[in-house]
Amino acid sequence: MSSPETLLELRNVTHGYHMRAGATLKIIENLNIQVGYGEFLGIVGPSGCGKSTILRIMAGLIKPLSGTVIFRGEVLTGTTPRISLMHQTPPLLPWLTVGENVYLALISRSDLTEEEKRLKASQLIELVDLAGYESAYPHELSGGMKQRVALARALVTDPDLLLLDEPFSNLDPLTSLSLSREIEYMWLESTLPPISVVMVSHNIEEVVMLSDRIIVLGGRPARILAEVPIEMGRPRNKKSEEFYRLVDEVFSLIS
Repeated sequence: MSSPETLLELRNVTHGYHMRAGATLKIIENLNIQVGYGEFLGIVGPSGCGKSTILRIMAGLIKPLSGTVIFRGEVLTGTTPRISLMHQTPPLLPWLTVGENVYLALISRSDLTEEEKRLKASQLIELVDLAGYESAYPHELSGGMKQRVALARALVTDPDLLLLDEPFSNLDPLTSLSLSREIEYMWLESTLPPISVVMVSHNIEEVVMLSDRIIVLGGRPARILAEVPIEMGRPRNKKSEEFYRLVDEVFSLIS
Protein backbone atom coordinates (compact mmCIF):
# COMPACT_ATOMS: atom_id res chain seq x y z
CA MET A 1 0.00 0.00 0.00
CA SER A 2 1.18 3.53 -0.82
CA SER A 3 1.43 6.07 1.97
CA PRO A 4 -1.04 9.00 1.80
CA GLU A 5 2.07 11.16 1.38
CA THR A 6 3.16 9.25 -1.75
CA LEU A 7 2.54 11.01 -5.07
CA LEU A 8 3.98 8.37 -7.41
CA GLU A 9 5.24 4.85 -6.85
CA LEU A 10 7.02 2.22 -8.94
CA ARG A 11 6.14 -1.26 -7.70
CA ASN A 12 8.40 -4.15 -8.73
CA VAL A 13 9.07 -2.51 -12.09
CA THR A 14 11.17 -4.43 -14.62
CA HIS A 15 11.96 -3.24 -18.12
CA GLY A 16 14.23 -4.23 -20.96
CA TYR A 17 14.42 -4.75 -24.69
CA HIS A 18 13.69 -7.80 -26.81
CA MET A 19 16.70 -8.99 -28.80
CA ARG A 20 16.67 -10.59 -32.25
CA ALA A 21 17.48 -14.01 -30.85
CA GLY A 22 14.36 -13.88 -28.71
CA ALA A 23 16.07 -13.09 -25.42
CA THR A 24 15.25 -10.02 -23.32
CA LEU A 25 17.99 -7.63 -22.25
CA LYS A 26 16.85 -6.31 -18.87
CA ILE A 27 17.79 -2.70 -18.06
CA ILE A 28 16.09 -2.39 -14.67
CA GLU A 29 14.67 -5.17 -12.49
CA ASN A 30 12.21 -5.17 -9.59
CA LEU A 31 12.60 -1.48 -8.81
CA ASN A 32 10.53 -0.04 -5.98
CA ILE A 33 10.64 3.76 -5.80
CA GLN A 34 8.32 6.14 -3.99
CA VAL A 35 8.11 9.88 -4.70
CA GLY A 36 6.63 11.79 -1.80
CA TYR A 37 4.38 14.84 -1.91
CA GLY A 38 6.57 17.93 -1.91
CA GLU A 39 9.75 15.90 -2.39
CA PHE A 40 12.71 16.67 -4.66
CA LEU A 41 14.12 13.24 -5.48
CA GLY A 42 17.48 12.76 -7.19
CA ILE A 43 18.45 9.61 -9.08
CA VAL A 44 22.09 8.93 -9.96
CA GLY A 45 24.05 6.04 -11.42
CA PRO A 46 26.53 5.13 -14.14
CA SER A 47 25.71 5.59 -17.83
CA GLY A 48 23.43 2.91 -19.21
CA CYS A 49 21.85 1.97 -15.88
CA GLY A 50 18.36 2.99 -16.97
CA LYS A 51 17.92 6.41 -15.36
CA SER A 52 16.20 7.95 -18.39
CA THR A 53 14.14 4.78 -18.84
CA ILE A 54 12.85 5.16 -15.29
CA LEU A 55 11.72 8.72 -15.99
CA ARG A 56 9.91 7.66 -19.15
CA ILE A 57 8.13 4.92 -17.22
CA MET A 58 7.16 7.46 -14.55
CA ALA A 59 5.84 9.77 -17.29
CA GLY A 60 3.68 7.02 -18.77
CA LEU A 61 5.61 7.10 -22.05
CA ILE A 62 6.87 3.53 -21.64
CA LYS A 63 4.93 0.57 -20.32
CA PRO A 64 7.27 -1.64 -18.26
CA LEU A 65 7.62 -5.33 -19.02
CA SER A 66 6.28 -6.02 -15.55
CA GLY A 67 5.35 -4.11 -12.44
CA THR A 68 3.01 -1.21 -11.79
CA VAL A 69 3.18 2.58 -11.69
CA ILE A 70 0.83 4.20 -9.17
CA PHE A 71 0.11 7.94 -9.47
CA ARG A 72 -2.07 9.69 -6.92
CA GLY A 73 -3.40 6.32 -5.76
CA GLU A 74 -4.36 4.97 -9.20
CA VAL A 75 -2.58 2.83 -11.78
CA LEU A 76 -0.92 4.97 -14.44
CA THR A 77 -1.83 3.59 -17.87
CA GLY A 78 -0.47 6.37 -20.10
CA THR A 79 0.57 10.00 -20.22
CA THR A 80 -1.20 12.71 -18.22
CA PRO A 81 -0.80 16.51 -18.17
CA ARG A 82 -0.29 16.19 -14.43
CA ILE A 83 3.17 14.72 -15.10
CA SER A 84 5.67 16.67 -17.23
CA LEU A 85 9.04 15.51 -18.54
CA MET A 86 11.82 17.98 -19.36
CA HIS A 87 14.49 16.49 -21.62
CA GLN A 88 18.23 17.05 -21.82
CA THR A 89 17.81 18.50 -25.32
CA PRO A 90 14.72 20.75 -25.58
CA PRO A 91 12.34 19.15 -28.15
CA LEU A 92 11.16 22.49 -29.53
CA LEU A 93 9.45 22.65 -32.91
CA PRO A 94 11.68 24.90 -35.04
CA TRP A 95 8.83 26.27 -37.18
CA LEU A 96 6.93 27.54 -34.11
CA THR A 97 7.70 30.64 -32.07
CA VAL A 98 8.44 30.61 -28.34
CA GLY A 99 4.83 31.47 -27.58
CA GLU A 100 3.50 28.80 -29.92
CA ASN A 101 5.83 26.12 -28.51
CA VAL A 102 4.56 26.79 -24.98
CA TYR A 103 0.93 27.09 -26.13
CA LEU A 104 1.25 23.67 -27.80
CA ALA A 105 1.07 21.94 -24.40
CA LEU A 106 -2.39 23.44 -23.85
CA ILE A 107 -3.87 22.88 -27.30
CA SER A 108 -6.01 19.89 -26.22
CA ARG A 109 -7.32 21.52 -23.01
CA SER A 110 -11.09 21.79 -23.55
CA ASP A 111 -11.59 23.40 -20.13
CA LEU A 112 -9.79 26.58 -21.22
CA THR A 113 -10.79 29.16 -23.80
CA GLU A 114 -8.31 30.22 -26.48
CA GLU A 115 -7.78 33.49 -24.66
CA GLU A 116 -7.09 31.68 -21.38
CA LYS A 117 -4.59 29.37 -23.10
CA ARG A 118 -2.72 32.30 -24.64
CA LEU A 119 -2.70 34.15 -21.32
CA LYS A 120 -1.42 31.11 -19.43
CA ALA A 121 1.36 30.53 -21.98
CA SER A 122 2.34 34.21 -21.72
CA GLN A 123 2.43 34.02 -17.91
CA LEU A 124 4.77 31.02 -17.95
CA ILE A 125 7.05 32.66 -20.50
CA GLU A 126 7.31 35.65 -18.19
CA LEU A 127 7.89 33.38 -15.19
CA VAL A 128 10.98 31.83 -16.84
CA ASP A 129 12.30 35.31 -17.67
CA LEU A 130 11.64 35.23 -21.44
CA ALA A 131 9.12 38.07 -21.67
CA GLY A 132 9.64 39.85 -24.98
CA TYR A 133 10.77 36.69 -26.79
CA GLU A 134 7.29 35.31 -27.52
CA SER A 135 7.72 35.84 -31.28
CA ALA A 136 11.28 34.49 -31.48
CA TYR A 137 12.05 31.15 -33.13
CA PRO A 138 14.21 28.45 -31.50
CA HIS A 139 17.17 29.07 -33.85
CA GLU A 140 17.30 32.65 -32.56
CA LEU A 141 17.75 31.54 -28.94
CA SER A 142 20.76 30.46 -26.89
CA GLY A 143 20.90 27.00 -25.35
CA GLY A 144 19.85 28.32 -21.96
CA MET A 145 16.91 30.23 -23.46
CA LYS A 146 15.74 27.09 -25.30
CA GLN A 147 15.82 25.19 -22.04
CA ARG A 148 13.75 27.94 -20.41
CA VAL A 149 11.15 27.57 -23.16
CA ALA A 150 11.11 23.82 -22.49
CA LEU A 151 10.64 24.52 -18.78
CA ALA A 152 7.75 26.89 -19.48
CA ARG A 153 6.09 24.27 -21.68
CA ALA A 154 6.60 21.60 -19.01
CA LEU A 155 5.00 23.78 -16.32
CA VAL A 156 2.18 25.42 -18.29
CA THR A 157 -0.11 22.43 -17.65
CA ASP A 158 0.29 22.90 -13.86
CA PRO A 159 1.78 19.43 -13.34
CA ASP A 160 1.91 17.77 -9.96
CA LEU A 161 5.17 16.04 -10.88
CA LEU A 162 8.09 17.42 -12.92
CA LEU A 163 10.59 14.90 -14.27
CA LEU A 164 14.03 16.28 -15.21
CA ASP A 165 16.31 14.27 -17.49
CA GLU A 166 19.82 15.80 -17.30
CA PRO A 167 18.25 19.27 -17.73
CA PHE A 168 21.45 21.29 -17.30
CA SER A 169 24.09 19.07 -18.92
CA ASN A 170 24.26 21.04 -22.20
CA LEU A 171 24.47 24.44 -20.52
CA ASP A 172 27.41 26.53 -19.39
CA PRO A 173 28.01 26.61 -15.61
CA LEU A 174 26.45 30.04 -14.99
CA THR A 175 23.32 29.29 -17.03
CA SER A 176 23.04 25.90 -15.36
CA LEU A 177 23.22 27.47 -11.90
CA SER A 178 20.65 30.13 -12.80
CA LEU A 179 18.15 27.64 -14.23
CA SER A 180 18.57 25.19 -11.34
CA ARG A 181 17.86 27.99 -8.86
CA GLU A 182 14.72 28.94 -10.77
CA ILE A 183 13.44 25.36 -10.71
CA GLU A 184 14.19 25.12 -6.99
CA TYR A 185 12.33 28.40 -6.37
CA MET A 186 9.26 27.26 -8.31
CA TRP A 187 9.20 23.95 -6.45
CA LEU A 188 9.56 25.65 -3.06
CA GLU A 189 6.87 28.25 -3.88
CA SER A 190 3.60 26.53 -2.94
CA THR A 191 1.54 28.67 -5.34
CA LEU A 192 3.48 27.43 -8.39
CA PRO A 193 3.78 23.99 -10.00
CA PRO A 194 5.12 21.40 -9.47
CA ILE A 195 4.37 19.66 -6.16
CA SER A 196 7.25 17.18 -6.54
CA VAL A 197 10.34 16.84 -8.73
CA VAL A 198 12.41 13.84 -9.83
CA MET A 199 15.77 14.60 -11.45
CA VAL A 200 18.36 12.28 -12.96
CA SER A 201 21.87 13.63 -13.50
CA HIS A 202 25.52 12.66 -13.78
CA ASN A 203 26.45 15.80 -11.86
CA ILE A 204 26.66 14.71 -8.22
CA GLU A 205 27.08 18.24 -6.86
CA GLU A 206 23.98 19.34 -8.75
CA VAL A 207 21.93 16.50 -7.29
CA VAL A 208 23.15 17.10 -3.74
CA MET A 209 22.43 20.82 -4.13
CA LEU A 210 18.78 20.25 -5.06
CA SER A 211 17.56 16.93 -3.65
CA ASP A 212 15.87 15.92 -0.40
CA ARG A 213 16.82 12.30 -1.04
CA ILE A 214 19.09 10.57 -3.57
CA ILE A 215 18.59 7.08 -5.00
CA VAL A 216 21.83 5.48 -6.19
CA LEU A 217 21.50 2.88 -8.95
CA GLY A 218 24.02 0.31 -10.08
CA GLY A 219 24.50 -3.11 -11.61
CA ARG A 220 23.13 -4.72 -14.77
CA PRO A 221 20.19 -4.89 -14.69
CA ALA A 222 20.08 -1.84 -12.45
CA ARG A 223 18.98 -2.06 -8.84
CA ILE A 224 18.95 0.38 -5.93
CA LEU A 225 22.32 0.35 -4.19
CA ALA A 226 21.49 2.97 -1.57
CA GLU A 227 19.21 5.83 -0.58
CA VAL A 228 20.96 8.90 0.78
CA PRO A 229 18.87 11.47 2.71
CA ILE A 230 19.99 15.09 2.34
CA GLU A 231 19.16 16.95 5.54
CA MET A 232 20.94 20.22 4.81
CA GLY A 233 18.93 23.43 4.91
CA ARG A 234 18.29 25.66 1.89
CA PRO A 235 19.92 27.48 0.23
CA ARG A 236 22.85 25.08 0.39
CA ASN A 237 26.49 26.04 0.65
CA LYS A 238 28.73 24.16 -1.78
CA LYS A 239 31.77 25.06 0.29
CA SER A 240 30.52 23.52 3.54
CA GLU A 241 32.06 20.36 4.98
CA GLU A 242 28.65 18.66 5.05
CA PHE A 243 28.14 19.32 1.34
CA TYR A 244 31.55 17.86 0.44
CA ARG A 245 30.90 14.85 2.67
CA LEU A 246 27.61 14.08 0.93
CA VAL A 247 29.12 14.48 -2.54
CA ASP A 248 31.93 12.09 -1.59
CA GLU A 249 29.44 9.60 -0.13
CA VAL A 250 27.29 9.51 -3.26
CA PHE A 251 30.30 9.40 -5.57
CA SER A 252 31.85 6.49 -3.66
CA LEU A 253 28.57 4.54 -3.91
CA ILE A 254 28.54 4.91 -7.71
CA SER A 255 32.21 4.19 -8.24
